[in-house]
Amino acid sequence: MPKSHFQKRLEGWYQKHKRDLPWRQTKDPYYIWLSEIMLQQTRVDQGLPYYQKFVENYPTVHDLARAPEDNVLKDWEGLGYYSRARNLHFTAKHVSEELDGIFPGSYSELLKLKGIGDYTAAAVSSMSFDEVQPVVDGNVFRVLARYLGIDKAINSTEGKKAFKEAAWEMLDREDPGLYNQAIMEFGALQCVPKSPDCSQCPLQENCSAFLQGKVGELPHKIKKKYNRERFFNYFIIKKKNEVLVSKREESDIWKGLFEFPLVERMEDLEEDFAGISSFLGYNPDFTVRQRALLKPHKLSHQTIYITVWQLELSATEDHIIQNKRLVWQPTDKLGELAFPRPLRKFLDEKQLLLPFG
Repeated sequence: MPKSHFQKRLEGWYQKHKRDLPWRQTKDPYYIWLSEIMLQQTRVDQGLPYYQKFVENYPTVHDLARAPEDNVLKDWEGLGYYSRARNLHFTAKHVSEELDGIFPGSYSELLKLKGIGDYTAAAVSSMSFDEVQPVVDGNVFRVLARYLGIDKAINSTEGKKAFKEAAWEMLDREDPGLYNQAIMEFGALQCVPKSPDCSQCPLQENCSAFLQGKVGELPHKIKKKYNRERFFNYFIIKKKNEVLVSKREESDIWKGLFEFPLVERMEDLEEDFAGISSFLGYNPDFTVRQRALLKPHKLSHQTIYITVWQLELSATEDHIIQNKRLVWQPTDKLGELAFPRPLRKFLDEKQLLLPFG
């Protein structure tokens, strides 16, 4: 099938089957950029409510730029990969303050913005400014690998080069924005990773993978065996109607989010609470009220095992906390802070009441 037929069938399928999504009803680069950043590592059905929330709370790039980072992280809470939110906020301030609120109109200039890589730059430049740039994401990898029979690993240097060349070759230069949206949507809805319905595929008769019986084998990816295991012990330390919290500042996961005092170690703390003294600055008089083992929290390259200890300080405790990163926070205000997803889920299940017996 000539590539012009491939393009027409793909775009025809898209016009008939595309989902009605708000960012597809505009060419405004702010909204398209916002949606693309949110949908990285995130399903559309999960990201859509967040997109709607951000559009309502920050209708322009200036509104997002003026918002405190804590507010942005709170609105992002639960979406994961929080570096995206911090980069989003940084870039919004740059565009607002340095570029008068006007997004660059070219792929090369968009690449200079923090948090924008090849894929996002191509998506925004083609969909907002009709620049001839192909997008290459997981869905595009899959469609091209199967249709063209590319068996090179998508995460190898050789594979990345081959797919980039294929993406340029198949791109509809007359309407790059439409084509890019079509091939991504086709991969998301029709040419899905497992058990695609090839009988309903408009590209079936010329699909190399289908004709060779390799649909389930492509695209090929080199599996990387790496999974760091970490053990977090969080202490919810209560005194009257307040608990201790701190903000993560290290260049690590969940930077900028709030958490409870943390001891990271593998050993069981059932009878050894020395770590508490190290971050409080003194040996407290407390009672262990509850201990909860949370469901393992899996990230891309690490698994976090979390134990939440609920401690109550003695009524006679009157020590000043030496660790300046720890602050007392009213329990009824915890809902206003952005916590990592597993801690937020725990707090929601407890309805922020934190019962201590």
